[in-house]
Amino acid sequence: MTQKSILITGSSSGIGLDAARGLRDAGWRVFASCRKADDCIRLQSEGFESPLIDYGDPESIVTGLAETLEATGGTLDALYNNGAYACPGAVEDLPVGALRDIFETNVFGWHELTRLVIPVMRAQGHGRIINCSSVLGFVGMKWRGAYVASKFALEGLTDVLRMEMQNTPIKVILIEPGPVTSKIRENAIPHFEKWIDPKASARAPEYAEVIDRLYQDSGPDRFELPAAAVTKKLLHALTSPRPRPRYYVTTPTYFMGFMRRILPTRWLDALILRA
Repeated sequence: MTQKSILITGSSSGIGLDAARGLRDAGWRVFASCRKADDCIRLQSEGFESPLIDYGDPESIVTGLAETLEATGGTLDALYNNGAYACPGAVEDLPVGALRDIFETNVFGWHELTRLVIPVMRAQGHGRIINCSSVLGFVGMKWRGAYVASKFALEGLTDVLRMEMQNTPIKVILIEPGPVTSKIRENAIPHFEKWIDPKASARAPEYAEVIDRLYQDSGPDRFELPAAAVTKKLLHALTSPRPRPRYYVTTPTYFMGFMRRILPTRWLDALILRA
């Protein structure tokens, strides 16, 4: 039986790294891409094939996928779009440049890689494209406007792509984690420092709590799960004959999904603001 292949982005840590290790253990040929060369070298030392793919660098998307396809003989069974980052800050304080940058990585890069993979999967007669979104892909939270906007956009594109692929052998799937152990907090710090000036904000006093949460590791969230919880859903999405259109991960995602369906918008806003 031919070994199935998958390209995973954002594999340097957290969800991506656990997925790479878990799928390798499950018998998949894993191409665990990272956006930094040092991380690729580290994963190669673990025995992974690790192409360099930085969603913010269109050339690396092309060359990273080409490297993967050359290794497989031109086929790819699955793509797991995972790499993303956050830029905390009040919406009124977000410069347009901050939104351009986060969309370049969290949306446009994913879209470009997906577009390049679709012809490969169509030609081979099968394939699965799995996008790792978030509970923040369908509900918003204060101070997370840039990330929320990028995930809402991702979900819209994914939903339409899924419908458009209904008459093809390509299945398109969303995974929506809530709080999962990762480095997203630490990785958000340089973006916050680049784009947000809390002292100049009309909300300056409110930023104290944001800064405290951003710079201090207060331990696991009350409902936080390890990245392995996402990998478990990913494996189901990859192997089920009829995968679900979307997979929730963590209690908050299930809870918010239910509340979004039953509550009026004002009530949902009030619930989230008390969280």
